[in-house]
Amino acid sequence: MTASDNPKELFPVMDESGNVIGKATRGECHNGSRLIHPVVHLHLFNSQGELYLQRRPLWKEIQPGKWDTAVGGHVDYGETIEEALRREVREEIGLEEFTPEKICHYLYDSDREREMVYVYRATYDGEVHPSEETDGGRFWRIEELRASLGKGVLTPNFELEAQQVGLI
Repeated sequence: MTASDNPKELFPVMDESGNVIGKATRGECHNGSRLIHPVVHLHLFNSQGELYLQRRPLWKEIQPGKWDTAVGGHVDYGETIEEALRREVREEIGLEEFTPEKICHYLYDSDREREMVYVYRATYDGEVHPSEETDGGRFWRIEELRASLGKGVLTPNFELEAQQVGLI
């Protein structure tokens, strides 16, 4: 059986100010409806300044096989941003103990969806345990990331965000 995202999973729907105004399914949020729904991103650095990226599984509907933010996931309906961040970090890379620092939040707008993205960073030198939700991951030197920009290796969203918030 091939893994996939649950199209019936419930997400909060937000206005452009980040206020929850309703709920909708994953399928409804990703079908071109342009409903704003929140997601969390964690950029994980080690003390050498390298940035951990995950490889998106080939079964993902958006950007399969590309390298992306260490942790990225949707906020479930009824969950706080911080709860979602901790859950996604635990699920995707197996970390329980980390200290997130909020960088910013912004509205990501593509032709397929609109997301309110809450961006965090953390420094961690322990073992990372990528789950089956990813196709693994590794730490990248910043020079290596810069050399990969615009070559189809990294997700466009990661490239844009990393440059906007000054990560690379």
